Amino acid sequence: MSRPFPLLAIALLAAALPSGAQQPAPLTPRQQLAREVYRELIEINTVDSVGSVTRAAEAMARRFRAAGFPANDVHVLIPPGKPTKGNLVVRYRGQPGSTRKPILLLAHLDVVAALRSDWTLDPFVFTEKDGYFYGRGTGDDKAMASIFVANLLEDRKNGWVPDRDVVLALTADEEGGDANGVDFLIERHRDLIDAAFAINEGGGGSLRDGKPFLNSVQAAEKIYADFTLTARNRGGHSSVPRPDNAIYELVDALTRVAHYEFPVQLNEVSRTFFERTAALETPDVAAAMRAIVANPGDSAATAVLARDPRYNSMLRTTCVATRLSGGHAYNALPQTATANINCRIVPTSNPREAREALVRIVADTGVYVTETYALGERGDPIPSPLTPEIMDPVTSITHELFGDQVPVIPVMSTGATDGRRLRSAGIPTYGVSGLFGDPNDSRAHGRDERMLVKSYFDGQEFLGRLVHRLAGGKPIT
Repeated sequence: MSRPFPLLAIALLAAALPSGAQQPAPLTPRQQLAREVYRELIEINTVDSVGSVTRAAEAMARRFRAAGFPANDVHVLIPPGKPTKGNLVVRYRGQPGSTRKPILLLAHLDVVAALRSDWTLDPFVFTEKDGYFYGRGTGDDKAMASIFVANLLEDRKNGWVPDRDVVLALTADEEGGDANGVDFLIERHRDLIDAAFAINEGGGGSLRDGKPFLNSVQAAEKIYADFTLTARNRGGHSSVPRPDNAIYELVDALTRVAHYEFPVQLNEVSRTFFERTAALETPDVAAAMRAIVANPGDSAATAVLARDPRYNSMLRTTCVATRLSGGHAYNALPQTATANINCRIVPTSNPREAREALVRIVADTGVYVTETYALGERGDPIPSPLTPEIMDPVTSITHELFGDQVPVIPVMSTGATDGRRLRSAGIPTYGVSGLFGDPNDSRAHGRDERMLVKSYFDGQEFLGRLVHRLAGGKPIT
């Protein structure tokens, strides 16, 4: 992911303590199948730069064909000129003649690089140890991918016929590569993945003292954009300095950016986030959360919440300097100085508005602002509506499996997932997994990535029940 691990959003809400290792109970056939699929996916190297997602997609396609899925419902789709960037799309047929649009299950198969020398275990050998599954992708995102595959295979074996089609898409290059699977499918194969809504990564559960504390549903994301600030000068010999200096002008502009605060802009998801998180916070922070929901212009409440960088990022667009370059020689006045400004833009705004704000901020400094990269080519990825159709089953299943005291809290990711691409294409997307973990032990993209064994199988049960309730048909047996 080119953004924080899905469980990092949960860290906004809880300072969890280590959960401790837990041993799994004897596995059911459904669980055993999931573990086998999980192992197979982990042990196929799908690193975005050197691995092959196509190998993993084809391996899963073989499983579906062997289970009796018709050939015209199992597609391995490879972008032209990208032989290692294949995507799998499988359609699980519902009741004939149903007029209900399908639901889409989305997970990405690519993972970030992992060096054997950095790990205590081989990252591409699936290892169960001390109550955890270890391996690159155990959390991001092969847990959900393997669960979706195993559950659908078992559902077909058990004769489940949903009231609507269920579509599974396992994709490449979610990490921000040049062959993003969701973009490719939207552009070339929209008919195969079109859906009423999608279930994706981006949310998850948080543990405290090893017990489920809350479950989150990601229904909005910020928009990623990079801008370059550039100061230019005629330069000269450093022995004859002048006040007009490209580096000084850039520093002046960066200081202004550092001190600027974008206005508070809440949406349905972030408002609900603050409303429900207030019940979990200290009295002063809780009061500020309730106040900001009632009045986004409350400067006192904003000041309280902004003291926490994580809550501040949920309130507004943020822009920060991330790279710096200037000058061409030690003994010459700089002719050029540049800085990269990375912005994470609230979904009710867009990169154009962010650039206009930066232009105003650095006005009269002699610095120019150019947009160098932005996600959002299809338009603004508006938040997905928190409809009862989605939220009611998520809440009821959360309470069934983890206890009535575990709240369900919508979140807006400050990073990005492929849900942004689907939302921009008009497919509401919800990041929810039922996979619980310690937000202080997030190892995705890092060394010794792992998933609690118990959490994995709890997530399998959660997602199985959720898909059945959203798609209709007989309940899970």
